[in-house]
Amino acid sequence: MAKATTRYVCQSCGAITPKWAGRCEACGEWNTIVEEASTAAVAKGRRLQFVDLAGVANPPPRVGTGIAELDRVLGGGFVPGSAILLAGDPGIGKSTLLLQAAARLARSGKRVLYISGEEAVDQVRLRARRLGLQGDPLELVASINLRDIAASISETKDSALVVIDSIQTMWMEGVESAPGSVSQVRASAFELIRIAKQQTAALVLVGHVTREGTIAGPRVLEHMVDAVLHFEGDRGHQFRILRGVKNRFGATDEIGVFEMGEEGLTEVANPSALFLAERRGNVSGSAVFAGMEGTRPVLVEVQCLLSANAGGSPRRSVIGWDSGRLSMLLAVLETRCGLKMGATDVYLNIAGGLRVSEPAADLAVAAALASAATDQPTDPASVYFGEVGLSGEVRQVAQAEARLKEAQKLGFTRAALPRRVAGGNRKLSAPEGIALDEIGHLGDLVARFTQKPAKPRA
Repeated sequence: MAKATTRYVCQSCGAITPKWAGRCEACGEWNTIVEEASTAAVAKGRRLQFVDLAGVANPPPRVGTGIAELDRVLGGGFVPGSAILLAGDPGIGKSTLLLQAAARLARSGKRVLYISGEEAVDQVRLRARRLGLQGDPLELVASINLRDIAASISETKDSALVVIDSIQTMWMEGVESAPGSVSQVRASAFELIRIAKQQTAALVLVGHVTREGTIAGPRVLEHMVDAVLHFEGDRGHQFRILRGVKNRFGATDEIGVFEMGEEGLTEVANPSALFLAERRGNVSGSAVFAGMEGTRPVLVEVQCLLSANAGGSPRRSVIGWDSGRLSMLLAVLETRCGLKMGATDVYLNIAGGLRVSEPAADLAVAAALASAATDQPTDPASVYFGEVGLSGEVRQVAQAEARLKEAQKLGFTRAALPRRVAGGNRKLSAPEGIALDEIGHLGDLVARFTQKPAKPRA
């Protein structure tokens, strides 16, 4: 027999408390706890049949969108019955990307349902006309009533893709809270995912993000879906990065690069060339980093500017990299290598709008800092990658060969990388035309800019 209970749920983080409070103890937000009625049913279930690990496991089928950068991040295309959450800042291009992908699928003969809860049908038609998609057989509707949406999806047996734009606008009867609340988002997403898996249609949920950059709504939403994609970029910048942060059917940390124009988003097949297109090789404070984003090697320019501090605490401004890692690297350069920058303002930027998170960028950042401090440009034909430890040692990083091949493809002839440990690593096969400059300690790199012997190891 069902037993009705009352609970209190935070509308910001989804935490459940036994009684009401003005401030949520989990996230610290004020006036976000709302009373909800829940029904807990206890019934006897049937015994499940367990199996062993031996057996045939075929790879999931894929439905390609025709947009290579999107298919790369998805792992090869949409998987029927999967649920994908696409999140990003307002105005970044989420709806534009999905409208283009949905129209291409519809053009190829697939049945695609596009359900808009934020815009009217005429507004979506205007965007489609601007993108040149007005002739594609896409089925479009504007609604926020989940009961009507669920019935429409259930009756459409042959749909290949269902787009919900956005999940925060959906409203479900029986849930006593406003659209966008934790309860509404959780209940609506659960119902949509259940129906999509029954119909074996790929489901894409558009999600909003908070001011901190996290996905709005309950954290459980990210656990319910099969893949989470983040659409990143600056609205004042033409480049957009589609990053996969979770994917049950493919690799994580894959990226797709797009360029926003008047006719929508266009693919960037070679992002390294695009990120380095405006590079000036004879300017101090610049170095090229050979990085990895998922399985794709990407070359980006690291820019550094040092400015005399008039007084007070020196400023550390970072765009596209970890500010804490910059502070650590500055301490290593000053303590282990004798490069004094403690009383200098430091400005660091990853050109092109890409955010770099891997520690392999340490060596490129150190080269840019040393170049700016000595006013000596780096070698314009060199790339840098390697992790720096607290004692100044340069440590090995993964996928060195892929980084070197990308550098060789773009015309670079030299690579500064960690020194190989005797007996520790297999032989590195460098591409033809790439000279390897192995660096064991950060002091060796700094000495090439100061033209002085390296400081003894501490």
